[in-house]
Amino acid sequence: MRRQICLSGDASDDMHMVAVCDGDGKVKGVPIATLRHSMPMVSFQGFELIPPVTFKLTSGQGPVFIAGQHVTKYIAEDGQTTVPPLILKIKQHIRSDPTLIPGYSYALGLSELTKRVVELALGKDSTAIVENRVVGTQAVGCMGAVRLGAELLRRWCNNSTSWCGPVLLPSPCDDSLAGTFEAAGLGDVCYYRYWDAKSLGVRVESVLKDLEEAPEQSVVVLSASGHYPTGADLSVDDWKLVAEVMMKRRLFPFFLMSGQGFSKSFEKDAWPVRHCVSIGLEVMCAQSFGHTFGLYGEQVGHLLCVLKHNSFLLAVQSQLEKLVQTLWSSPPTGGARVVATVLSNPAHLIEWQEGVRGHVERCMLVREQLREKLRLLGCPGQWDHLTKQTGLYCCIGLSGQQVEFLGKGRHVYLLPNGCLNISAINGRNIDYVAESIHLAVTSL
Repeated sequence: MRRQICLSGDASDDMHMVAVCDGDGKVKGVPIATLRHSMPMVSFQGFELIPPVTFKLTSGQGPVFIAGQHVTKYIAEDGQTTVPPLILKIKQHIRSDPTLIPGYSYALGLSELTKRVVELALGKDSTAIVENRVVGTQAVGCMGAVRLGAELLRRWCNNSTSWCGPVLLPSPCDDSLAGTFEAAGLGDVCYYRYWDAKSLGVRVESVLKDLEEAPEQSVVVLSASGHYPTGADLSVDDWKLVAEVMMKRRLFPFFLMSGQGFSKSFEKDAWPVRHCVSIGLEVMCAQSFGHTFGLYGEQVGHLLCVLKHNSFLLAVQSQLEKLVQTLWSSPPTGGARVVATVLSNPAHLIEWQEGVRGHVERCMLVREQLREKLRLLGCPGQWDHLTKQTGLYCCIGLSGQQVEFLGKGRHVYLLPNGCLNISAINGRNIDYVAESIHLAVTSL
């Protein structure tokens, strides 16, 4: 395992200390690196870093850039991950409540959490909820929900049910998705074309063509909103066409929704899931609440299953309970109580939604500022795609050679395909980032 810590070119030439912090912002152990501007990069090996981990500059003047595991957390303007005041207040209340005795939860998690997050995803007036065709269970983060859903699909396949085809993933996607399905015994994993590096947008025609040609009864993994890692989403009209193909080809939609409300709005981000349910498709949806609640260390996830008939509900619920007991026995209750408390209280719900909207507006402002700075620098190319993308992720559209130049020459680190976490750009480093991109484009 390899990590790199480096300073930008405008860092002061004094001693810099970097320490590892946990999800609550507490420094663990002793500083692991000291840096000077004259020695801008330090590599270290042998550390097992399990997310969420934050590298915090404890002395000196940065900014400090981190390369290693992909940055998938919302980073505030000050360069730190933060927990909203509302969430801190609710955590304190839960800790001080004598009636909440610590202990193991039910295998399927908190029932109040399931009720509220299902309503958040499908809408309170959803026909599926009214007809009691929805099964939900708490999971350990988004990938835990994906793994649980994959295990359930494998059981369905082994029982000769209708869903027994390959698993189709978007290209590109989270690298761990394929391994998660394969670990569950669904080894037939392939890809459909999603991102077009030339147009810097979704390849809608290719998505439709690949789904049309996919074997019937395939499982198709779809990003409901804020696609990782590109930030590019299908339009409403595109989703309608995709849903028609899914219905015609008898494909099974498996949605990823890791931050509902973090792209456009809570209603718009959930629209693809709701539309598929409304036309009669069975659906799975892996939800997580790290971005929107600041609960990166809590691993609050949820798996939502919409069935065609409620006659199978108890059987699926029983199967899920058995699977959970083999995977993680019972999910953690701390973060789940926080999410359930917020979603159950109208005043808390409004305050939380306003906080999420603030994050969304800041990310969009960063996109607009970056586009404008690149324009003023005279950077060749078209940069309007930056503001067409939404959510936490962004695909700049640079070549592999240009990305390598940014890392080696400017210590600005992107994924190999030119994607990054847009919230990591702030008022202190945006000029440096824009100038670095301009150099990469004009030099290569």
